[in-house]
Amino acid sequence: MFGPAQAGLFLYAKDLNRLVGFYESILGMSRLHADDGMVVLQSQGVQLIVHRIPAHIAAHIAVASPPIPREDAAMKFFFTVPNIDGIRQAAADLGGMVLGKIYRAPGFHVCNACDPEGNIFQVRQSE
Repeated sequence: MFGPAQAGLFLYAKDLNRLVGFYESILGMSRLHADDGMVVLQSQGVQLIVHRIPAHIAAHIAVASPPIPREDAAMKFFFTVPNIDGIRQAAADLGGMVLGKIYRAPGFHVCNACDPEGNIFQVRQSE
C-alpha cells in the first residue's frame, strides 16, 4: 500500500463501475477506498478519485460506443504506462481507445487515449 498521495485528480463518471474498471485495468491502479458514490484509485505517483455523477444529471449525458472524445475539456491528464501498444487492445476491449499516432518526446513516447466516457488523457512510455 502507498502512503498519502502527493498528486491526484477527480474524475466524474456516469457509469462509476465501468470507469473504475477501465482505469484499474489500463493503468494498474489499486483500489484504496470505495463507497456508493466514489472510488479512490492509487498508484505510486497519483490518486484518481472517481465520483458518480448524480442520476438526475447523468440521465442527460449521452455516452457513445465507441466513445466520442471530449476535445473541449480544459484539462488533460497523463499517466506513464509500461508499453503504449500493449494497452491499445485492452483499452478498446474496455470501451475506450488509444488515439492515433505515437509521438516521440525527450525521454518518452506519447499519445492520447480516451476512456469509455470520452475523457481524453495522455499515455506516456519511458524510453
